[in-house]
Amino acid sequence: MGPTGRPYHGFPTPTALDGHGPARIISLCNQKGGVGKTTTTINLAAALASYGRRVLAVDFDPQGALSAGLGIQTHEIPTIYDLLLDGKSDPSRVIVNSGVENLDVIPANIDLSAAEVHLVNEVAREQTLARALRKVANDYDVVLIDCQPSLGLLTVNALTASHGVIIPLECEFFALRGVALLVETIDKVRDRLNPTITLDGVLATMYDPRTLHSREVLERVVDAFGDDVLETVIGRTVKFPDASVSGMPITEFAPEHAAAQAYLRLARELVARGAVA
Repeated sequence: MGPTGRPYHGFPTPTALDGHGPARIISLCNQKGGVGKTTTTINLAAALASYGRRVLAVDFDPQGALSAGLGIQTHEIPTIYDLLLDGKSDPSRVIVNSGVENLDVIPANIDLSAAEVHLVNEVAREQTLARALRKVANDYDVVLIDCQPSLGLLTVNALTASHGVIIPLECEFFALRGVALLVETIDKVRDRLNPTITLDGVLATMYDPRTLHSREVLERVVDAFGDDVLETVIGRTVKFPDASVSGMPITEFAPEHAAAQAYLRLARELVARGAVA
């Protein structure tokens, strides 16, 4: 049995794709900070890329943690902010290579914090990101959007652009409290803006099997979400900040480490579930 209390499947290595695109767009979303959204976006993107998927990671957080975690300097290059402000701009001009094969990035920096002010008076402002990503969707198999820790206009843009949502959820009591509000927001987006959006899974992160608290929280998550909880569980380890400082995904920084293997397993699980091609 796995940590979620269900049988632990092996999930086969994904078969190679005959071609690329159109991309399935997935937002990694939780209005609580520090739950592993950016860590998951970076490492899931790298894991999928290692299985031959062409991946675009979109840094949609003004803190720019995803860009920094992949060693991308964002001071003097175009970012997602420029793309949002100029609807006619070519998205390819803001896409940079991460240094990891098959993985590209649209970076962000603190400028993005002003985007909501500029977007608020735009027509169909919730669809600005969707319009931009539509132009490059055929070049990728997966687009992963690292959302900021809020439920504001930027996050609504990400959800409107997405086919699916993954909710990273820290195995800690207070992390549970806001999930109902997040699910309600996803339901509103489905009802009013994006009728096809689905919940691709709830991902338990920062799990420590040695503590009763972690085990109890995970049990409550499974009780609440059932089969929507992904079987793969991401453990707590100091290797993640070490990899971030090095500007590398953990799959490159410490490929044999249990954390790297967990993200490779997560990639296989999402392919097996049909969330990713």
